[in-house]
Amino acid sequence: MAAPKKGRSASAQSRPGRSLALILIAIAALTGGMFVSGHPTPRLGIDLAGGTSITLEAKNEPGQPNAINKTNMNTAVDIMNRRVNGLGVSEAEVQTQGDKNIIVNIPKGTNSEQARKQVGTTAKLYFRPVLATAPSGSAASATPSPSASGSASSSPSSSASTKATDKATSSSSATPSATATSQGRAVTDALKADSTPSASSSASATSTASSSASPSASASVDPATAKLQAEYSALDCTDKAARAKAGDGAKPTDPTVACGENDGVWYKYVLGPAAVAGTDIKASKAVLDTTSGAGWKVTMDFTSSGSKKFATITGQLAQKTTPQNQFGIVLDGEVVSAPSVTQSLSGSVEITGSFTQTEAQDLANMLKYGALPLTFKEASVTTVTAALGGEQLHAGLIAGAIGLGLVIIYLVVYYRGLSVIAIASLLVSAALTYVLMALLGPAIGFALNLPAVCGAIVAIGITADSFIVFFERIRDEIREGRTLRPAVERAWPRARRTILVSDFVSFLAAAVLFIVTVGKVQGFAFTLGLTTVLDVVVVFFFTKPLMTILARKKFFASGHSWSGLDPKRLGAKPPLRRTRRASAPVDTKEA
Repeated sequence: MAAPKKGRSASAQSRPGRSLALILIAIAALTGGMFVSGHPTPRLGIDLAGGTSITLEAKNEPGQPNAINKTNMNTAVDIMNRRVNGLGVSEAEVQTQGDKNIIVNIPKGTNSEQARKQVGTTAKLYFRPVLATAPSGSAASATPSPSASGSASSSPSSSASTKATDKATSSSSATPSATATSQGRAVTDALKADSTPSASSSASATSTASSSASPSASASVDPATAKLQAEYSALDCTDKAARAKAGDGAKPTDPTVACGENDGVWYKYVLGPAAVAGTDIKASKAVLDTTSGAGWKVTMDFTSSGSKKFATITGQLAQKTTPQNQFGIVLDGEVVSAPSVTQSLSGSVEITGSFTQTEAQDLANMLKYGALPLTFKEASVTTVTAALGGEQLHAGLIAGAIGLGLVIIYLVVYYRGLSVIAIASLLVSAALTYVLMALLGPAIGFALNLPAVCGAIVAIGITADSFIVFFERIRDEIREGRTLRPAVERAWPRARRTILVSDFVSFLAAAVLFIVTVGKVQGFAFTLGLTTVLDVVVVFFFTKPLMTILARKKFFASGHSWSGLDPKRLGAKPPLRRTRRASAPVDTKEA
C-alpha cells in the first residue's frame, strides 16, 4: 500500500489502538466515578419514582380585583421555582393550568410538608434596617463590625441614589473562643441602638444597656434578646440547611437573623423590624445609565404610603454609622441586597453598585416579587405513585428491546461479520449513556423520565444509521475493486462527513426542542442531544479504530463469505492492473 500523502495524518491507520484504549479508559474512569459518587443508578423523575403533586388556586388580594392575569401568574411560577430550587429539588415541574391554577410536581425524596409550606405561601419582601453583619463561617467574623461605603443624593424630582454595598469585611479579629461572647454583645448593642424597635422588642432593647459590658451579661437580658444572640452566634450561612431555617417563624414586627450572599461569600445579619413591605413597591426595573456612566442600576417607585415609610427609615439610617446605615432587602428570609444610605430618600429610588446586566435584572425581579398582589389557596395535594409510570416504563423497555433485537437481526443477516463491530459499538454507546445519566443526576439534577427513555430508544436508530453509512462506503470501495485496508481508509473521509452532517441536524433539532419546550419534553430533548453527541464519540474513537484493526485480520481482509465483505457477493469489479503494450514485430527478412 502506498504511503499516505504528505500532510495527511497516518495515526488513525497506524495506531488505532490508542483511540480504543482512550475510550475504554474513559468508560472505566466514568464508571468508577459513578460508584464513588454513591449514585450507581440514574435519578428517576416523578412519573417513574412517584412524588407529590400540589394544585394551587390563585386569589386576588383585597383591593386588587384584576390581579389574576398572565403576567402575575408567570411571576408566581418564577417565585415557586426559586423556592423549590432552594429546597435542593431538581426535576420539579411548576406550570400554570388554565387561568388561575398552578401545578407543582415534586419528585419523591422531598419533604412534602416543607414543599407545601414553601410553594403555597405568598412571597414576602421587606426592607429591614441592618443592625449587625459579618462574614459567616470564619473566625474573623467574631466581631461583626464590617466596613461599608456608599453615597446617596436626592434630586428635585425626589429621586435618590444609594450605593449597593453588600460586601462586608471585619475590622477586628478575635480568637474562636471569644466568638459567641463578642457576637452576643454586638446583638445586644445593636438592639439597644436601634431607633425603630418593635413592640415586642422595645423592652429588651432598653433593658440591655448595662448588660453588654461583660461576657456574663447575656444571663440578664430578656429571653427574646438572648435567643436572638444565640441564633446569630450559632448561625452558619455556608450551611444550606442553616440558611433555610434562619429567622424561621419571625414576625415582620420582630428583629431577626438572616443570610445573604455577595460575590460568592455568605454573610449573616441581625435585622431590625420591617420598616417597608414589598407591597409598598409600585414598580421596579433594571436600567442602563448611559449619561452618568454609572452602568446598570435598579430603579424603584413606591406607593404614596410606601414613599413616606421609606423616607422615615432612610432618614434614621442616614444618621448612623456602618453597618447600621444599611437596609436589607429581604425576600423569603434571605438578604438579596443591603445598600447603605447617607440621606433621607423617598419617591423614586435608584440602587447603583457596579451591577452587571444580569445582577441588575435579578434584583429588579426580586423586588417585583414583593409586590405580587396574589395569594394562593391549596386546592389539592396528591401523592403520585410510580405504579403507572413503572408499567409504562416496562412497556417502553419491551418496545425498545424488540426494536433493538430487530436492528441486531438485520445487521447480522445483512452485514454478517460486520455486525460484530456494530453490536460492540452499540454496547459502548449504551454504557456511556447509562454512566453519564447516573453522573448527571447529582451533578446537574438530571432525572430520567418516560420521555427521556423515549429519547434513548430513538437514539438506537441514530447510532445504527452511522454504522450503516460507514459500512456502505467501505462496500462501495470494494465494489470498485480495492482491497479492504485501502477501502476502509478511503471510505472513512466520505462517511465521516455524512455522519457529522446527520448528527448535527439531530443535535440542532434536540437543542431547539429543549429551548422552546418545558417540563418532560425537555427530558426527551436532553437525552436525544446527549446520545447524538455520544454517537459521534463512539464512531470516531471506537467504530473506526476497531474497523481499522479488523481489516488487518485474514477473516475480513480475505473477503470471507461470512465477513460481509465478500467481493463476489458485492459484485466487485476485477482489480485494475496495468499492462505493457507489446512492441511492434520486427521483420527479420527485410532486416
